[in-house]
Amino acid sequence: MDNMFDDIGRDQVSSMVQKALHGSDDGELFFETTPSESFLFDDGRLKNANFDISSGFGSRLVSGDITGYANSTILNKQSIKSSLDAIQTARNGKDIFISERKHPVKESSTDIKKSLYSESNPLNSISFDEKIKLVKNIDEFLRSYDNRVQQVSVSLSGNFQSIMIFNKEGEIVTDERPLVRLNISVIVNNGKRQESGSYGTGGRWDYTRLNSKDFYQNAAKKALSQALTNLDSIDTPAGEMTVILASGWPGVLLHEAVGHGLEGDFNRKGTSAFSNMMGQKVADEQVTVIDNGTIPDRRGSLNIDDEGTSTQETVLIENGILKGYLQDNMNARLMNEQPTGNGRRESFMHQPMPRMTNTYMTNGKYEPDEIIKSVKKGLYMVNFGGGQVDITSGKFVFSCTEGYEIENGKICSPIKGATLIGDGPKALNKIKMVGNDSSLDDGIGTCGKAGQSVPVGVGQPTLRIDEITVGGTS
Repeated sequence: MDNMFDDIGRDQVSSMVQKALHGSDDGELFFETTPSESFLFDDGRLKNANFDISSGFGSRLVSGDITGYANSTILNKQSIKSSLDAIQTARNGKDIFISERKHPVKESSTDIKKSLYSESNPLNSISFDEKIKLVKNIDEFLRSYDNRVQQVSVSLSGNFQSIMIFNKEGEIVTDERPLVRLNISVIVNNGKRQESGSYGTGGRWDYTRLNSKDFYQNAAKKALSQALTNLDSIDTPAGEMTVILASGWPGVLLHEAVGHGLEGDFNRKGTSAFSNMMGQKVADEQVTVIDNGTIPDRRGSLNIDDEGTSTQETVLIENGILKGYLQDNMNARLMNEQPTGNGRRESFMHQPMPRMTNTYMTNGKYEPDEIIKSVKKGLYMVNFGGGQVDITSGKFVFSCTEGYEIENGKICSPIKGATLIGDGPKALNKIKMVGNDSSLDDGIGTCGKAGQSVPVGVGQPTLRIDEITVGGTS
């Protein structure tokens, strides 16, 4: 990564950061530049094509649990000095001697270990005209494939985040992160009713994969299949019942209802449903949950987190026992634990906090068909839309966008209007069967916390949960 400051070199920036942070508990200067673009093809025409470059830095000093933070889009020596002066208010009035002595600059980069993704800018992988042709081809394919298609909306986006982190030890750590995403929504009408379906995919790769005819036509068929299924849907029965969750994307429920409750900050403050439960049984013994930021090319993966710590595989729950929390540097220090590489931020304008990467439940012993056959009457939920979760209690509400009735061990009529209601800790203990088909989602997860959004991955095998409340339409 080239030097990106106007009138100051890396060594000088590193020296200034070391001096400003000397005697503090933690902190860094986080520099970022991110070119991004997006395209929206809707109602048979290109409605939007946007390009933007975001550049700036954030300076942070941590003293105890007090943080000073300043950010700027002006990339020069005076701006850096002003930000470093400002954050020293975090010392909370303590008179800490600042020595002129500094550590030698130590260059560190992602080539120390094998990079988890390409370091090439995905925005340059195909031409502008090819991007427009891609979204147009998807629209034309769907309209010609089935005459019940009434409306198609296709969005394509990509960015290339380059970061440089200067820490108090004199290290300079860099990473370059590609990310692309394709979303397809379709509305169908059979003359009697109208329904919709959607599908999304993406990851830390470039547009070349999306631009393959087989790939984008397969993605389009998945969106159409959901919409056509919903044309035949019936009202959802309400009440307490057995529910089977499909593998992959339904892991978003695990992410929201359980994963957030295992982030270090909530547990340090005692506001999580899992606080003070380390080493205790919190789930059925079949349940093992992992957060893994090291899976190649995945949307939630990172070579390093946004504090410069290498990502890793962290076991959160093992055979039903709570084994670990997700930690950034500050919360790990205050809880006398080790950082897990989960310090993440949306951009240079935000402070890092403990966040998930790719969070999933591992395989159990049952075949998916075996799980379905075990249910006399219940629901099979394949896709979820939005949801709400209360971290303190673990209570959640999720809407199902594709689901089916189960009768006598067979998948029957599709349903509409289903919501899943419960709380994370109780749901973990109501899991009765765990499948052997664990998989991650197709690369669309975005996690929100404290006003910040970051890309994540979710996943799970097929699960049977008994005695869970379903909100229905009948």
